[in-house]
Amino acid sequence: MQAKANGLYIVLISIHGLIRSNGLELGRDADTGGQTKYVVELAKTLGKHTKILRVDLLTRRIVDSKISNDYSKLIEPLSAKSRIVRIECGENGYIAKEALWDSLDNFADNALAYINSQDDPVDIIHSHYADAGYVGSQLSHQLSIPLIHTGHSLGRSKRKRLLASGIKPDYIEKRYHMSRRIEAEEMILSAAERVITSTYQEIDQQYGLYDFYQPEQMRVIPPGTDLEDFIMPLGNEWESNLFKQISRFLLKPKLPMILALSRPDQRKNISTLVEAYGESKALQQIANLVIVVGNRDDIREMDSGSQDVLTDLLLVIDQYDLYGKVAYPKHHKPEEVSVFYRLATISKGVFVNPALTEPFGLTLIEAAACGVPIVATEDGGPVDIINNCNNGILIDPLNKNAMTEALLKLFHDNPKWKLFSKNGFHGVRKHYSWDAHVDKYLTVLEPVLDNSEPLVRMCLKRRPMLYHDRAVISDLDQNLLGDPKALSQLIDTINANRKCSTFGIATGRRLDSALTLLREYNIPRPNVLISSLGTEIYYAPNLTRDKAWTEHIDFHWNARAVRRILTNIPGLSPQPKSEQSAFKVSYFINPRIAPDVQAINHLLLQNDQSVNVVLSFGQFLDILPLRASKGLALRWFAEQWEVPLDHILTAGGSGADEDMMRGNTLAVVVANRHHEELSDLTDIESIYFSKQPFAAGIIEAIDHYDFYASCEIPNT
Repeated sequence: MQAKANGLYIVLISIHGLIRSNGLELGRDADTGGQTKYVVELAKTLGKHTKILRVDLLTRRIVDSKISNDYSKLIEPLSAKSRIVRIECGENGYIAKEALWDSLDNFADNALAYINSQDDPVDIIHSHYADAGYVGSQLSHQLSIPLIHTGHSLGRSKRKRLLASGIKPDYIEKRYHMSRRIEAEEMILSAAERVITSTYQEIDQQYGLYDFYQPEQMRVIPPGTDLEDFIMPLGNEWESNLFKQISRFLLKPKLPMILALSRPDQRKNISTLVEAYGESKALQQIANLVIVVGNRDDIREMDSGSQDVLTDLLLVIDQYDLYGKVAYPKHHKPEEVSVFYRLATISKGVFVNPALTEPFGLTLIEAAACGVPIVATEDGGPVDIINNCNNGILIDPLNKNAMTEALLKLFHDNPKWKLFSKNGFHGVRKHYSWDAHVDKYLTVLEPVLDNSEPLVRMCLKRRPMLYHDRAVISDLDQNLLGDPKALSQLIDTINANRKCSTFGIATGRRLDSALTLLREYNIPRPNVLISSLGTEIYYAPNLTRDKAWTEHIDFHWNARAVRRILTNIPGLSPQPKSEQSAFKVSYFINPRIAPDVQAINHLLLQNDQSVNVVLSFGQFLDILPLRASKGLALRWFAEQWEVPLDHILTAGGSGADEDMMRGNTLAVVVANRHHEELSDLTDIESIYFSKQPFAAGIIEAIDHYDFYASCEIPNT
């Protein structure tokens, strides 16, 4: 299909939420957020382009006394060549997107009638989110018009987040109609000519979970950014109220600023940045550290995750005695965010994003637009941003030395600082403005319109189940490490079966320590990561912490009491702070002089402490909440994800893995640990003792159990 000489007619479809030309009610509810702003800005900017004849943004007409009458208007102009068109969709009232599924066919029929009534033929249909994709797929088939799709979020990923928040699978299905949504997303992927994403990470880690995943149809176009507020310093930043707030913390407030701005979320890894600063006298001499982690009144009234982050932040500041050098203001207004960046620029500072994972990195774009050079995690969006803008340095977010070196390099190299500042300012406007977004967007459409790059559909298969029906869960140190060649073969095997099988790691290491090893040995981030001996559970792709699990194990748990009771026990000495966590009290144990594990457990019980005492490798003693262990965490995961225990292959290497391997799971003890703490398992039929060590032993067990045979995805 060739584009018309007088310009393209594009139909955008975004059904749910409250969409109007101005005064978007962003944040009013879960349905009126970033997507509504995106589609309105896209329609407006497309409407200004010379290659465009006309843009119609189709959305749901809403007649409801509880909301503005704006949403009932049939037609609303956006610009000279773009407008909002509101289509009838079932009942008139405003309802959540999850309740719209039964009305979508009605919307599709009405949208078809509208399109057929227009004088100009439509060139492209572009759907946004699963509900619009369902409608767009039908219209595309009926009208033979190419479909472009942007998911904004995906059902399979959302289900993981909901499970992590403690919502049960049955309620998720009832409340969110997740099966219906995921089936619609599969149908969309089978119909769309192109799928537009924000980052490359989104392609692999989110769309890669779908049966109809074809990376050949995916195109990355970063969303446009509003650059009116994010500008170079005006010169009056030193007189701002914000600077006065920051100055209350600092002895030398006009030193260059190391700025970090994020939510109080463990994944943002702010404590590592503070530790790096605290361990570097050179950084402390030449720069202040400014940490902005949302707004707060009383830390004690925040949710437990935010409390942990902020408490840890204050403890690290105190540990390194950073008073007068670190600012951590409590409040700021939304319109003051740009002032933070401009203060960093005018002070010749640097913006740091040390997040463990960063799907996009909007703060990096905002900082760059204000002329601040950046130091950012080498994960996800920051890689794309720095490659496009050449305005900063990528670092391993868990390597404090690398973080310090990158900052010192920018502070000591003024020409490079100026170059990065200039590059960021211009690079954001070139790559991340709405005009730049539309230019790339139209470039993506060209081969679809002239059929110069037809999408060759693969012979695709569907799995019989909606979610993964099996999983491989392995310890980290004793199983995956030790034989790089076998590890590579195991990873290939797991990747080949990832559409029907989950990959998980269960380790005694803390999250940061485990992630460091994953990077070092090029192990892909697992679907589920059980860390700190089962006291924490995280889900891919964004390391979403299972908060419900945290609340579940916090039952009669008193870490202070445990430490007090065991303070003077002979043969016990505390492990380093890096090995301790909120739900794990860890010691080195000398078995020759210390009481045995049963005696230690009895002592704790006598003092009203019901806990789980774990001995590993004969020298590590860990005290956990009664409800926590690797095995209990695995079973929690299995229940939440609806994976039968006898479809889970566990691989362990120490006494800490024993309860993970007992019971109805399949299990393997690799050869390098036969003779130690797991030797009592030799008589259990469902536990296989391999002849090969390390990852080769796991591959041997996969073959022994013929583990992936019934995981074969049949033809539909």
